[in-house]
Amino acid sequence: MEQYFADELRYDGGMQYARCGRSGVLLPKVSLGFWHNFGGVDDYGRSRAITRYAFDHGITHFDLANNYGPPYGSAEETLGRLMDDDFRPYRDELFISTKAGYDMWQGPYGNWGSRKYLMASLDQSLKRMRLDYVDLFYSHRYDPETPLEETLQALVDVVRAGKALYVGISRWPLHAMEVAVKYLRERDVPLLIYQGRINLLDRAPIEEGITALCEREGVGFISFSPLAQGLLTNRYLNGIPADSRMSKGKFLRSEMLTPQLLERLKRLNAVADVRGETLAEMALAWVLHQKAVTSVLVGASSTEQLKNNLKCLSAESFDEEL
Repeated sequence: MEQYFADELRYDGGMQYARCGRSGVLLPKVSLGFWHNFGGVDDYGRSRAITRYAFDHGITHFDLANNYGPPYGSAEETLGRLMDDDFRPYRDELFISTKAGYDMWQGPYGNWGSRKYLMASLDQSLKRMRLDYVDLFYSHRYDPETPLEETLQALVDVVRAGKALYVGISRWPLHAMEVAVKYLRERDVPLLIYQGRINLLDRAPIEEGITALCEREGVGFISFSPLAQGLLTNRYLNGIPADSRMSKGKFLRSEMLTPQLLERLKRLNAVADVRGETLAEMALAWVLHQKAVTSVLVGASSTEQLKNNLKCLSAESFDEEL
């Protein structure tokens, strides 16, 4: 197997880094998500090419979760293999995150936000990824049944145990996030980052006050699905391609592409044309332009797609509301 040597100019190629809230962490403005295309069903050679390209172009943040795949756990296993094959010498340059909160294994302790689940899940994740620690561990979703203090104390304790350097929360409502900020700060494990979905079609964290709270409290924000799983690209402007994610119907369903949505996408695409950008470039740049946003998480099914997404870093600024 050929040995990988990272590009010596990986930090000189145009990647920009932003401070994550009021912390010492600088995240690349574009981060690589392992939600799709890195599972056991995916071609390892392609996954390897994408991650090499990402790192060679300054993407230091790889984002995972325990149940990314399919099957569950396999994206983390892919990362473990990538660490052994390519990235072990560069571990200290990488910022690796994982999460627990959604369905992972059978029974009452394989889901939600109990201490039992979070602790066990992180131990499993570390084994799959062949890591001693992660840089960031998230509570992947708010659990309305488990006391918030139990979930938050588990996050405190994984840091104190040396299994994670920082903690974050994903998709928590505003009232619970306010509790989290206070609880974690009082225990000297401040909340590093909030992960939520912001894109040109979904602005809920802005409307709910999440990003305002992040800005006020010095918490970073990273957006997943900044391209609405491909809707905010040119992929669906002329119908549903046979090989598209929507044609498979798992996360994107064909009935979502209503005439009204298609018309909106075409209007946005026209704006992008005027700006001299693709719809995807403009959509990513718009997210990065929002207050409190530190980074956007992009998925990629090819190095070419990732290359195109990185063009958002040099996109025009925004003078008007889209």
